[in-house]
Amino acid sequence: MAAKDSVRYTVGFAAAVCVVCALLVAGASVALQPRQDANARLYMQKNVLLAAGLVKPGADLTETELRRIFDERIVVRLVDFATGELVPAERVDAAGFDQRRARNDPATSRVAPPNRAGISRMANYGLVYFVKGPGGVEQIVIAVEGLGMWGTIYGFVALAPDANTVLGLTYYDQKETPGLGGEIGNPTWQGLWRGRKAFDERWEPRITVIKGSAGPPEQDPLRVDGLSGATITSNAVTRLMQFWLSDDGYGRWLTRFREGTGT
Repeated sequence: MAAKDSVRYTVGFAAAVCVVCALLVAGASVALQPRQDANARLYMQKNVLLAAGLVKPGADLTETELRRIFDERIVVRLVDFATGELVPAERVDAAGFDQRRARNDPATSRVAPPNRAGISRMANYGLVYFVKGPGGVEQIVIAVEGLGMWGTIYGFVALAPDANTVLGLTYYDQKETPGLGGEIGNPTWQGLWRGRKAFDERWEPRITVIKGSAGPPEQDPLRVDGLSGATITSNAVTRLMQFWLSDDGYGRWLTRFREGTGT
């Protein structure tokens, strides 16, 4: 046996400690993974509810309350971007679908068409959330993403049953500069989108974040106030919104929905 003050003993002891610690960390990671996945799913559900206006920013709701609201008001489906049709509910579990994870898996994604939103790959399917009310579907929520100044911006946008009028949005994951581009996460700025139009009269996606101030929605429906000192982020939001509203994203399905065949 090597002496305790020998190099051999020291190296062996350090290696043994590293192995034990690695096993403990790996075991904890595996044990906690289901809980981490559940928390991530709940966070996404909360942001869908925020975009739809079913939960107010800063509301202190329990996990049980959030799940109850989501389960009562939301139906989750998937859109096949290649066809513009809803994926049969029995083919894929929409409620458990992770669009970001699918995008990073070559088996469930494809190279994105040329675009200005900085999107290199996109999942084959996209999440869509039907918000139910007493009279049927009151709004729809779609997932959007695109490259910002410092990283990818992820969010949700809610549209009225006309698949054109913006009812709300949220950007739940972004790395933009605090106080400048980071203001896309400010509920006050997000509130400026309500009542704007996603498409022009030819059904081309035209919603645009401008430099400066836009008029009220009824007078200036296709434009939104820019973010002071954050031109790059403002342009990024315009590009990602227009991409996902186009036929390369949800556009073909939105046309079907407007025509009454997308449900």
